[in-house]
Amino acid sequence: MSARAWFLFGLVSIVWGTPYFFIKIAVGEVHPTMIVFVRTLLTVLVLLPLAIRRGALRPVLRRWRAVLALAALEIIAPFLLITYGEKWVSSSLAGLLIATLPLLVALLAMWIDVTERASGMRLVGMLIGLSGVGLVLGFDLTGGPAQLLGAALILLATLCYAGGTFVLKLRLSDVSTVAVIAAASVVAVVVLAPAAMLNLPATVPSPGVWLSLAALGLLCTAVALVAYAALITETGPGRATVITYINPAVAVILGVTLLGEPLTATVAAGFLLIIAGSWLSTGGTLPPRLLALARSPRVPRSRPLPDIGGELVG
Repeated sequence: MSARAWFLFGLVSIVWGTPYFFIKIAVGEVHPTMIVFVRTLLTVLVLLPLAIRRGALRPVLRRWRAVLALAALEIIAPFLLITYGEKWVSSSLAGLLIATLPLLVALLAMWIDVTERASGMRLVGMLIGLSGVGLVLGFDLTGGPAQLLGAALILLATLCYAGGTFVLKLRLSDVSTVAVIAAASVVAVVVLAPAAMLNLPATVPSPGVWLSLAALGLLCTAVALVAYAALITETGPGRATVITYINPAVAVILGVTLLGEPLTATVAAGFLLIIAGSWLSTGGTLPPRLLALARSPRVPRSRPLPDIGGELVG
């Protein structure tokens, strides 16, 4: 990948490991529809003026069907599903389940995009990753039907994200990513506004909730969605979703250290299987520079020559 792609990869990998932490804080005091509405509204306030200033909206609006699909698959449905899901599951488990994104992209590619289809070791990787999901769902969900429902909602959200990556690549890759996300966010705000107004908080939320909502809207949505869309355009859906190698680690670290969530052996084992499966399902290769370093012959280091008269001789 290019240097720009690696920068986008690092940015999105870290930033998108944090929303589950902020959602867990906010959902204790604010209704899920209100959380998603505020999160999306902040995105509109940041990105729409930029898109208008650049004159980039008109080409995007000509593809309004793709914009509607993107709003549904990348914003409205997954944001609501994840926020509702975190009422019953931990933030660290939510981040872990989102790590199935490359597996679901590989699965959908069988019918949507031949260039992203998994075969051979990629197919094996998909099966390994799915076994990790089964391990977590089968042995670590001790909260009963409610926790299982929460996990199912988050997996469904991940499936929506997977579908959205193909909308971006196949229908919107040649137009401004800022304008695309701005337009899709406007659609989301309009759709979510009625439900949000019916679920206003009974009391003024705490400062931590306000900060969490601001972080969700500005950092985890406005910045992250644009960077992620640009990353998909730069590398394709399969490679772009490799951000999920790092996302769950960030989510688990935040959940365990700051929210006191448990880290069980089953979660750790499932995490390793999902990451290994995701890596194999997206090609199973190292970054070009690391691969070149690994293949380069090792040159034995010689002992340093003595320093004579304060100057290095050699």
